[in-house]
Amino acid sequence: MTFNFTVSPSFPNERISDWYIFNTWLQRALSVPIHLELYNSFGDQRAAIAEGKVDIIYANPFDASLLVREKGFRALARPEGQPDEMVIVAAAGSTVQAIPELRAGARLACSDDPCVNTVGRILLEPANLDAGNVVEHRRETYIQVAREILRGEADIGFLPVEAFEALSTIVRRDLRVLVTSQLHVIHHVFLIGPALQPRADEITGLLVSMHESDKGRGILEALGARSWQAVQQEDVEFMIDIISTLTQ
Repeated sequence: MTFNFTVSPSFPNERISDWYIFNTWLQRALSVPIHLELYNSFGDQRAAIAEGKVDIIYANPFDASLLVREKGFRALARPEGQPDEMVIVAAAGSTVQAIPELRAGARLACSDDPCVNTVGRILLEPANLDAGNVVEHRRETYIQVAREILRGEADIGFLPVEAFEALSTIVRRDLRVLVTSQLHVIHHVFLIGPALQPRADEITGLLVSMHESDKGRGILEALGARSWQAVQQEDVEFMIDIISTLTQ
């Protein structure tokens, strides 16, 4: 049986090859065939999840909530280090210096990342902005979001901190961070579906010890992580409760 693995589309495009390398490592470590399928959008990925085409996933916090509560997935590990945060950015030359200075009709560039967009809308509340009084420009990639701002086609944009930091120095120089989220408790997580759960302890062990070999450490560094950290069910449930509160 071949298992299907996918990754949240929020990662930078330059890491596509690194995820294929990780997939090869995982296949060999488990001695099972694993097919990596990367989707261009969150909508396409959710459709695959709904159709039962995903057995393993590195998921954003929003989708982790769906997978654990509704699809019977089990969260095993998350990257050690900083939690997922996002920024709202404007052009460096913009007259807007802070969120409360934004006005109704502001043009917003964003992807279809539900977690980033949910947190971003909360951060816009001091300006009394919501879906009804902003002009939203949906884009497929975070590079396109940044480009819209630099071209003056959008006033602000939503970006994960990781995506913002992955932009070139020149691009970051021409952007201004208006606000950074400080939730501290939400993370991308590595999950497995029901078919692999008899091997949950084995997979967790492989992940959390990955950094102990030179090869494993090199793969992790290419993916922007130092190591995997095992997650406890109560921590996952707490994160899911936070996501549920944010989306109400």
